[in-house]
Amino acid sequence: MPGQNPATAAITTSYIELDKLLKRENITASGGEARWMIGEGLVRVNGEPELRKRRKLYPGDVVQVQDVAIRIVSTADT
Repeated sequence: MPGQNPATAAITTSYIELDKLLKRENITASGGEARWMIGEGLVRVNGEPELRKRRKLYPGDVVQVQDVAIRIVSTADT
C-alpha cells in the first residue's frame, strides 16, 4: 500500500500462522474462509502471493489482503 502505513498485529509468541492471523484480526469471518482466500491467491506476504495456509509469520512480516495491510510486531516492540 504505497503511501500508507500498515496496521500492526502484536504477537506474544515467536510466530503466528497466516490463517490464524487473518481470523484473529477479523479479516475473515472464519478459519475456513481464511484458508480459502489463501488458496485462491488473494493474500500477499511481504509483497509476494502466499499459498501456504499455515505460513509462519514473524515480526517484521507484512500481510496484505486487498486494501488491508498488517505488519507483525512482537509485544516487546509495542
